[in-house]
Parts: sequence; C-alpha cells; structure tokens
Amino acid sequence: MMKARGCDLLLLVVLWLVISGSEGWSIGAHNHEEQEGNSSHGSQYYSSSGPSPAPYNGFFRPHGRIFSILDFGAKGDGVSDDSMALLAAWKAACTVPEATIEIPSNFIFLIKPITLQGPCKSNLVLKIDGTLLAPSNTSTWSKSTRYQWLNLKWLSSLIIQGSGTLDGQGSSWWNLTENTLQKQTEHSISEMRPTILRFYQSCNLVVRDIQIINSPLCHLKFDNSRRVLVMNITISSPEDSPNTDGIHLQNSTGVEIRHSIIGCGDDCVSIQTGCSNIHLHHLECSPSHGISIGGLGKGNSLACVSNVYANNINIQNALSGVRIKTWQGGFGSVRNVTFSNIQVSDVQIPLVIDQYYCSKKSCKNKTDAVAISGISYKRIIGTYIYQPMSLACSDSIPCIDIDIIDIQLFPALAERHSRQALCWNSYGRAVDPLKPSSIACLHKNNRQISPYTKPNGYIC
Repeated sequence: MMKARGCDLLLLVVLWLVISGSEGWSIGAHNHEEQEGNSSHGSQYYSSSGPSPAPYNGFFRPHGRIFSILDFGAKGDGVSDDSMALLAAWKAACTVPEATIEIPSNFIFLIKPITLQGPCKSNLVLKIDGTLLAPSNTSTWSKSTRYQWLNLKWLSSLIIQGSGTLDGQGSSWWNLTENTLQKQTEHSISEMRPTILRFYQSCNLVVRDIQIINSPLCHLKFDNSRRVLVMNITISSPEDSPNTDGIHLQNSTGVEIRHSIIGCGDDCVSIQTGCSNIHLHHLECSPSHGISIGGLGKGNSLACVSNVYANNINIQNALSGVRIKTWQGGFGSVRNVTFSNIQVSDVQIPLVIDQYYCSKKSCKNKTDAVAISGISYKRIIGTYIYQPMSLACSDSIPCIDIDIIDIQLFPALAERHSRQALCWNSYGRAVDPLKPSSIACLHKNNRQISPYTKPNGYIC
C-alpha cells in the first residue's frame, strides 16, 4: 500500500506540474497555431526571454539551448527585414551557456547592418545554414553603419559554422564613383564601404565551413582579437571588385587560417600592424593580390608585425605572390616572417618587398622607414608574368637577414621578355637552386646592420 500511495502521490505531482506549467505559458498556447507553421525548421528548445515557445514533446521547454531565428519572427523570404529577429535570437541565446543560434537552410534572411555583442555565456554557436543577405541599395545605409555589416564585438568562445552564405551584395558599391560616395557620406570611397563580417576585441573564435561572397570591402576582418581559427571557408568576389580583401587582420595575435579557398579583388590575406603569431597554411588564393603584410607606417605611424608563417599555399592569377609593403615615413619593424612551399601560377611578381608603397599617383620621399629583418623565402615554385622578384628596400634603412632558398620561377610566356630580379639595399643569403639566376642578387651580410627604431621611445 505504501508503494501504491507513493506512485499515486508522484502522479498527482506530475499532473499539478503540467496544469501549472500550461497556465504559466498560456500566451504560448494561444500562439500555438502560428508557431506550428515553423515547427519543421528545427528549433526545439526556447528561452523565456524571447517570443512564446512552441511545445516540445507535449510540454514547454522555456530554458533550452537552441534558438532558431524563425521563432523570433524572421520571415526568411529575402525581402522582409529580419534584423530584429536575429538580434532577439542573439540576445536570448547570449544568456544561455553552450547555446546555438540557428539560421536554417532554404531561407534567405535580409539583414540590415547590425551589432551582435557580448559578453555572452561561453561556447555560443552561430550556425548559419541559410543565406544572410545585406541590403543592396547603398543609399539606405546610414553613415554610422557603413563601416561593417555584421559587427561582432566583446565576445569569447564563439563558433560561427554551417553550410550557409553571407552575401554582401557588393556590386552596387563597386560601381560607385568617388564623387557619388562623398556626397552620401562626406568620406572617401575606401573608408566608407562596409566589411561583411568584422570581429572586434574578441578571443577564442572559430569561423568554419561558411561561404562569404561579394563584399563591398573586406570579407572577413579581425581587429584587436586573439586566439582565432579560420578553417574550411570559401570567400569569393570578382577579380575587378576594388579593395575586397579576403581576410584582414589588425592588432590581432594567435591567428590560424587554414584549408580555405579565397578569391577576391585585393589581398587574399592582409596582415596589418599589431599582428603577431600568425599561421597561414593550405590556402588556395585565386584571383587576388596575394598574401600581403601591410601597407604599414602610413602617415608616419608606428607599425609592428612579427612571427608570421605562411606555407603550403597555391597562388594563381595574382598581382603578387607574397608581399611586404610599407609607406615611407613610418617606423617600427617587420621581423621573423617565413614564406615556404608556395606554388605560384601566372603571378605578376611572386616575391615582393616594397618600401616605397604609395596608393596615389605620387608620394613624397621620406627617410624614415619600417625596419624589415629576418625574412625567409623557401621553396617558392611556379610561373611569373612580369618579374620573378622585387626587393625594393629603403635607401636609409636596409632590409637585413633575408634568406632566399630553393626558388624556381619561370616566365609564364617563354617568348615574352621579362625583367631581371631586383635587390635594392637588401642583405642576406641565397641558396641554390635558384631560377632565374638573377634572383641571387642579395648583398651579403658582411657588416652588422641593426634594425632602425625611431629615437622617441616607441619600439616594437
């Protein structure tokens, strides 16, 4: 009898919980018909801070970990503005450890410029299987939103993954003239085209598997971030799309970019000041301007880059292969950089150091320069169109400790006359095999030359 009473008591408790639970979620019950239309889109767990949840196995689960954008009012028709639905799903998931925000497949979500910020609970996942679409009409972007489309900041332990696409619809931006954009924004055209996906002041980030296409400017940017992994992504925009860097790094450390395909109208990967411990490997870059460090030191500024390793990379149909570019008048240093196992094909100039970089028609000559030292080029093989190598170092501050080892480059068109390799004020060693022979043009390190630092206390 005691056992039967115990079971009866347990049944009464369960019935009481069901009754009280349904009363507590009466708004959700009234909205059941509306929610049912979205039940096939994958969201099974809901947060009480969002819209009323749909039933799960006959009961309501207000404190789950899966948050579908559809359950926060998104239409997914490519026309309706789904920005607030994404923001609501983000805010709800942000408060739950190990939560997942779902962007389901077979839907197109029009999203206006938006900031998704933390801090959030750990191990948040943004799972993108559908398409996120940026506004195509440039005039609808306010001045304050023209720096980036999806702005993620102050985050830790975030994963972005999925089989979906971020589409920046950049063609309308690429066709803008300088005068048109300045009338809209009072800023230069290069300053006011938005980046598709930008991370700011964040750490422990993973971006994987997704596709990012047709950015107005940079496709993926990490700013003031650390411990970053990018893998298995695809970036694509036309060869003639202006300033559309694939991945842009600045003031970031501990970054690994691997097993990805990048095609764009500018640098495949751009590494700017404040970056260290960067590893790029197993990348396909075509078309692009190659792998670039810089331009550094613009406006007589301090620039510091160190410990960069780029290996096992294929670069095709590119302006440059691997490049370091600095403005005259800057100061600081680029040191400990290795480019190895690079395959080039139809690249204008595969190996480049340009300490006279200028994006205008002409720039004034200056004596200050960012010091470049400890640069290794190892096993770079393939074809070039214009010149095999150009190391144009500062007149006042030479490049030192340059290693050129096993470089085998051949003209893409054998019958076409190409320029000889250039080594201007650059010192180091050259180790066979070297083709063409003009690559062995480095001055030997026969005297001690110290990297220059400006005598004002600012050093890297």
